[in-house]
Amino acid sequence: MTRPPEGAHTPLVPSTAATTRALRHSSNVDVAPLRWLGGAMVGLGALLPHLPHNPGLPCPLRTVTGVPCPLCGMTTAVKAVCTGHVRASVAANPFGIVAVLVAVVLLLRPSVRSVRLPVAVIVAAAFTSWLWELRRFGFL
Repeated sequence: MTRPPEGAHTPLVPSTAATTRALRHSSNVDVAPLRWLGGAMVGLGALLPHLPHNPGLPCPLRTVTGVPCPLCGMTTAVKAVCTGHVRASVAANPFGIVAVLVAVVLLLRPSVRSVRLPVAVIVAAAFTSWLWELRRFGFL
């Protein structure tokens, strides 16, 4: 790889071709830690609604800026789906259902050690979730 000449301008933003190449790649995700986190998430999702004065978890980004993040509503969504309130879960964040389903599959399939995910799927899911939350809170 050659270096640009001294003093040449190098862009801070990657080129469109570089971005396209990056999105075509897949990433290996180690699911061992996710299995434990998913089990804890499902357990807390089933337990929290039964505790008195359950305050939930505030989103740091929304608390500071007022703008929701892509994960806003996930605690509410997971609690709702774990107690059988699917419509409330979808209203809060549809990816709560996906998170619970993935956690259950990981718990039922302990032989799975890693999963290969296309980067484009991860980016698309985060972007879709963020658009959902921006719409939900009246930004769009």
